[in-house]
Amino acid sequence: MKKSLQLFVLLFTVSLYSQVTIQQTKQDNDIKLSALPYYSFGKGIGITSPDSLFQMNIRFRMQNRVTYIEEDGENGAYDGQIRRLRLRFDGYVGSPKFLYAIQLSFAPGDVGEVKDGENINIIRDAVVFYRPNKNWNISFGQTKLPGNRQRVNSSGGLQLTDRTINNAKFTIDRDFGFQVHNMNEFKDKFSYNIKAAVSGGEGRNQTGKADDGIAVTGKVELMPFGAFAKDGTYFEGDIIREKKPKLLLSGAFQQNNHAQRTQGQLGNDLFERRTMKSVLLDGMLKYNGWAAMMSYMSRTTNENAVTINPDDVTESNYAFVGNGFDYQVSYNTKTNYEFIGRYSLQKVGKDIQSLAPNTKEYSIGVTKYIWEHSFKVQTELTYDTLDFNDGTTKNNWYLRFQVEIGI
Repeated sequence: MKKSLQLFVLLFTVSLYSQVTIQQTKQDNDIKLSALPYYSFGKGIGITSPDSLFQMNIRFRMQNRVTYIEEDGENGAYDGQIRRLRLRFDGYVGSPKFLYAIQLSFAPGDVGEVKDGENINIIRDAVVFYRPNKNWNISFGQTKLPGNRQRVNSSGGLQLTDRTINNAKFTIDRDFGFQVHNMNEFKDKFSYNIKAAVSGGEGRNQTGKADDGIAVTGKVELMPFGAFAKDGTYFEGDIIREKKPKLLLSGAFQQNNHAQRTQGQLGNDLFERRTMKSVLLDGMLKYNGWAAMMSYMSRTTNENAVTINPDDVTESNYAFVGNGFDYQVSYNTKTNYEFIGRYSLQKVGKDIQSLAPNTKEYSIGVTKYIWEHSFKVQTELTYDTLDFNDGTTKNNWYLRFQVEIGI
């Protein structure tokens, strides 16, 4: 009986090892079972199937902020909110050449107010990629268009607590469609990227508003001294402390035919469609903790920007036309305290001068990077001057404290 039991245990053990291979790596003493997915930790939490035919990376990030606001003619007020709460999944299926990215947003400021007849804005990105080699990237789905530098950067990669007033009004944002990117980046020699997109032109999560107009976008990026370290074109400030000067010059153009919304891919609905043209120019320099950025953005329309409600001529809406400049400079110390200054100038187009003010904005801020842009504490003081067409002026300011954390 005892020998029979020993034989049974031996056969069971051999059978078990024939089905599950145990691999022990010397580097980290990690035991991996071939029947289970593999986990990795870097930018998020990665899961890879045993046959390496599927990979998924999971990330989240959160921005919590409190703001003291004082607007001209009104009492000061406090505002505390979860500004952003994002969950992201990305990876590949079948082969690393076939990738996907999904990003969901849950904070009220991200989702926006739910309105009758409009879709909820939880989905930010839902896109598939085909990457045949390191130089080409073809995508289909909803994601950011190749627009201005600050919009292409994640909001988690900003030096100050939010983007500029010009980005808020003139950016081309996300859209659904096809994109083709040709990437040619090298460490210490001239590099360039060419990007193009054909999209619906109506922004994210749009249904039931089909029309005969599409948006066509093109962009060229030049890096005369080579690519930035650790994809430094995609975050503000020189937290990497570039050892050699790195410069980015880029220009983008979009024509959004028969756009339905006041800012093309963003804003409220117009009473009549307008074809909009956007020009977006950027420059960015980084070296040894110093960083400087400059941008120009503009939007024009093929007809008068003001649209009238045909059922009530007293009601109108307008495409936001005009142009603006942004200037930003910063220095990041060796202890990762960064000091930032920014100036923005925005001028509205002649069609809407009586409806919207020209604006100047001044911002200063201090950011402490605990774990690069993934974990940081930010403070910002911003002052606005609004000049109206009737000669009146309003001055507003706010002081903000924000914590960003994510993986």
